[in-house]
Amino acid sequence: MKECEIFSGLKVPCAANIVVRLDGRNFSQLSRRLEFEKPYDMDFVKILSKASCQLFKEFNPLFLYTFSDEISLLLGEVPFAGRVEKIDSVMASFLSGAFTREIMKNDRFLERFQDITPVSFDSRVIPLSREWVVSYFQERQMEAWRNCLNGYSYWTLRKEYSRAETMEILHEKKSSQLHDLLFSKGINLAQMPAWQRRGIGLYKKKVQINGLNPLTQEKVTSERNKITVDWELPMLDGNFFASNSLLK
Repeated sequence: MKECEIFSGLKVPCAANIVVRLDGRNFSQLSRRLEFEKPYDMDFVKILSKASCQLFKEFNPLFLYTFSDEISLLLGEVPFAGRVEKIDSVMASFLSGAFTREIMKNDRFLERFQDITPVSFDSRVIPLSREWVVSYFQERQMEAWRNCLNGYSYWTLRKEYSRAETMEILHEKKSSQLHDLLFSKGINLAQMPAWQRRGIGLYKKKVQINGLNPLTQEKVTSERNKITVDWELPMLDGNFFASNSLLK
């Protein structure tokens, strides 16, 4: 029956940079059931960042970027001989398990989470030229910014209006108008945490490690690569990727 597995041999292009994007399935429902704080729930963000860190340790990408319930990995070494089905299925299931394990550690969510449909993520493989890698992450960062602007606008108005009234007020509003609306309510998005506006990045940085030479008993310093969870990401551009050695 092996011949019936029609996509099992599909592989990523050899010369491409590979991004894998994972998205939470029905996370708007999960948000309602677990009563997440709006527009951002810090407990949820920490849970997803910890699950992302486990994903990073398992697959060792060059760069991982996350916002909302979305995670994008820029792969260094492509696992599973580049088999698309394998990459998608294993990464999605690994993240689902890591996220579930982390959320079960949180006393605030634990009881209600028992009665919720199991968490799942979908996954897709995105082959990119070297030139398109930076553009891809810039696009995702712009989406994080739009989420921030729209989220604050919607949930600020919901304090005073019904859902229908809020949607009517926001209908076809331009971003400049949303900024004015928020400013009239005393909210300046430029003062909000960087991770809300720009997302969170995970990548390796060289750090100095102090140790002891076991033979001479002398103090020595060495360099190690350590996973950094960057909550203060700058605007992503070519300089950021080049200076952190994130492009092959």
